[in-house]
Amino acid sequence: MVVSSGSGLCPPGWTGIVVLDGGALVTVPDAGLAEPVRQALLGENGVDLSRLSERLSERLEVREVLGPATLAYVDVEEFVPCHVGADVERLAVGDRDVDGLVAAVSEQDADESGLADVGSAVWVVRAGGDVVAAAGYRTWLDTAAHLSVLTAEGFRGRGLARAVASAAVADALGAGLLPQWRARPEASRRVARALGFRELGSQVSLRIER
Repeated sequence: MVVSSGSGLCPPGWTGIVVLDGGALVTVPDAGLAEPVRQALLGENGVDLSRLSERLSERLEVREVLGPATLAYVDVEEFVPCHVGADVERLAVGDRDVDGLVAAVSEQDADESGLADVGSAVWVVRAGGDVVAAAGYRTWLDTAAHLSVLTAEGFRGRGLARAVASAAVADALGAGLLPQWRARPEASRRVARALGFRELGSQVSLRIER
């Protein structure tokens, strides 16, 4: 467990928990939360996220919860590129056309995608000149490439997310990074599985007051 008010695992001032292969990486914003979170996290069979919020609420005030979300990964050997007929275009990070897509969807969808925070190029599909699907990634610790994917509401279910995500994954793998896919909605998880990602863990963030 690490005490850090600015951890990259969660929003500033929150508690962040990542579980991979039965082990957990936990960050808390202040030392006083370390022991209560540790006690709540441990169940009868080791790390247990399913009842974490409930157990914490018995002794602390949990104001907000993000997740849990699955964490999936893919390597070069398991990657399944997408070859659908969509015309995928590469744009520079910060391109205004990508900003237009982010502004056109709900705030919840924009936040869930994390597309506004990517540091890579962005791969897009257009319709009528407008960007309707986009994907990019944010590099974490010079090792992982955290994928961000977003599709406009009227264009979902057509394989566009898979097309743009495939291009972003291929770029990340070419740079020697390990692609990471964080998802809560089942539709997003299906896209990841279609590209060869395997779910190996989960993540949750909590805003706690003592």
